[in-house]
Amino acid sequence: MIRIAFDPIYIHPIPEGHRFPMSKYELIPGQLLHEGTITSQHLFRPEVCALEQVLWTHDKDYVDKLLHQTLSASEQRKIGFIQSPLLTQRELVIAQGTIDCCEYAFRQGVALNVAGGTHHAFAGRGEGFCLLNDMAIAANYLLHNGKAKQILVIDLDVHQGNGTASIFRHEPRVFTFSMHGAHNYPFHKEQSDLDVPLTDGTDTSTYLSLLQEHLPALIEKVKPDFAFFLSGVDILSTDKFGKLKVSMEGVRERDYYVFHLLRQKGIPVTVAMGGGYSPDVRSIVEAHCNTFRTAVNLYE
Repeated sequence: MIRIAFDPIYIHPIPEGHRFPMSKYELIPGQLLHEGTITSQHLFRPEVCALEQVLWTHDKDYVDKLLHQTLSASEQRKIGFIQSPLLTQRELVIAQGTIDCCEYAFRQGVALNVAGGTHHAFAGRGEGFCLLNDMAIAANYLLHNGKAKQILVIDLDVHQGNGTASIFRHEPRVFTFSMHGAHNYPFHKEQSDLDVPLTDGTDTSTYLSLLQEHLPALIEKVKPDFAFFLSGVDILSTDKFGKLKVSMEGVRERDYYVFHLLRQKGIPVTVAMGGGYSPDVRSIVEAHCNTFRTAVNLYE
């Protein structure tokens, strides 16, 4: 059975001053349960990630600031959140959820985190609504414990995974692949192992063609024994900030292609949801739910 990380902390009220759209973290599992795609047996609640594991990725001084609520006003503006103990706890739970998903993926082939994909977090700072980099923490967990030898990060969020690229810049055992809007946030890009910048207005056909051109060759070159897939739905044409023109069906086809290829190669994968900012939350939820539906259909 496919396992899905979910915890009620995702749906707690957000502290005053926060405007990040959090409702999808409640609506996605709710919709999947309602329609019968999953049952409550698919869901699990992660614990808080051990600090030792966080410190394999993040600088101690930065982690201490998160724990003791001593981020400066400038650091909070860079992140986009007003600091709070709840936010720090939430990020630690997300990170543990992604680690747990890795363990489940070894057994089932795939596991998914309803949240996660916090790829703008660097080792020593947060950015873009990301405090801790859950996929980087999970990748280092796998390497540290000898559970993987070569990891591929497939980042298909519309925004470049700048924090992930920076963290693994000098780590040959983690290959970072980011396919993102060339003129989108972050405006100063880091260098991934492979970046595929997309022009504004890139349509479904062009997007899928580029993915099909790069991903199979990349898998043959890198030969990963584990993959992370950041399945952001901010590539949708309806997204407020994405600047791309990918259809709802195109996003579903993207997910199917990634899952099918990894499953065919026998590569376990952990999935995190990443971004999505369409004005109608129903579009965001539907696109994310398609990721889960596709995984269930292929792996169960």
